[in-house]
Amino acid sequence: MSKTFLITGVGRGLGRAFAEQALASGHSVAGTVRGADQLAGFEALAPGRATGLLLDVADDAAVARVVDHVEARVGPVDVLISNAGYGVEGTVEESSMADLRRQFDVNVFGTVAVIKAVLPYMRRRRSGHIVTVSSMAGLTALPGVEFYGASKFAVEGIAASLAQEVAHLGIHVTSLVLGSFRTDWARSSMTRVARTVPDYDSVFDPIRAARRAKDGNQTGDPALAAKALLTVLDADEPPVHLVLGADALELIELGRQRLSDEIAAWADLSTSTSFPPGH
Repeated sequence: MSKTFLITGVGRGLGRAFAEQALASGHSVAGTVRGADQLAGFEALAPGRATGLLLDVADDAAVARVVDHVEARVGPVDVLISNAGYGVEGTVEESSMADLRRQFDVNVFGTVAVIKAVLPYMRRRRSGHIVTVSSMAGLTALPGVEFYGASKFAVEGIAASLAQEVAHLGIHVTSLVLGSFRTDWARSSMTRVARTVPDYDSVFDPIRAARRAKDGNQTGDPALAAKALLTVLDADEPPVHLVLGADALELIELGRQRLSDEIAAWADLSTSTSFPPGH
């Protein structure tokens, strides 16, 4: 059955791949972009079924207007894919508070704004699927991208809690936990903080160099990620967290094992803070 998708950030990368796969499968897609020069190219993908819209997801009022427009002019939103976002690369000490605020404005507050705008419609219809686009950095801590990871940890927590709030309303929530995919995330979708503290050279310089060397050679295929997403959307019981990418799976499992080991090692101290039974 044909569905109406609302996808933020379809100008390039995974957002574009999600939109192309949905259109190829016969669905209609309302896709948001940041630049007016991207509108015609997106709509040319499937005239009549691809609708381009200008949107900065950090503008709450604009988000509400766009969602209302899609519902009124394109069709009831069956699937929301909150994809728009970017990354900040840099150590905590060298990165500014402005870097952190802007990171959360887009990746967290922008995601929540779009979700809040579609929820009343989905709630009234008792149906819908909300997809947040996250990262392996949102389920395991990675040095050098702390602000980005923090934003994705927030998205993971919001998605997991929201899934429990809306399940009885017939609304599904899935967070896509992505590994490294062959997009321009490490280029135009990343802000690199200037280096100012030499004490971090030995830790951070190899991380930045490795990311630059890997750019364009990532193992993840955006088209295959889009196909995987459509598989999930057709599932009767879709996952709340879906890890995509062998690298993401490996790093997340390693991170969880470290956490499990640390919790076990300090378990006696953890339980020592409770009142004795009967008190």
